[in-house]
Amino acid sequence: MDSRDVPQDQIPVFAGHSKAVYALDSHGDYTLVPTSGWEVEEIVTRQALDELARQRRQALADHRAGRLSPLPYHMYDKKMDVATLARESGFWQWRVRRHFRPAVFNKLSLTTLAVYAEVFGISLTELQRIDDARD
Repeated sequence: MDSRDVPQDQIPVFAGHSKAVYALDSHGDYTLVPTSGWEVEEIVTRQALDELARQRRQALADHRAGRLSPLPYHMYDKKMDVATLARESGFWQWRVRRHFRPAVFNKLSLTTLAVYAEVFGISLTELQRIDDARD
């Protein structure tokens, strides 16, 4: 794409920010060009955010029913998936999924819980329970 043709649709998902994309300059070289997004990107990004919100609500319902620990709720709340949480925490993906089980989560060491709390940017208390006011 030519740098003059990079869309600037001011999509609401970017909230007034821009991002850099590669485009060809007048010399035929790739260069970084700022964009405020385009319509197709907004649709796809909105769908992804809606799906994360749906997963967060389901994780909350499953936590309240005793089927899941609070960990998946916080993961979806922070717009993460298992692969991202595993990478950021340093735990294997199978361990992260295992920590979704309430019986396992309740036995985790403070050191392990502190890793998750740091990744999410929340306190240990917030990690271990979900405020009833949240949905």
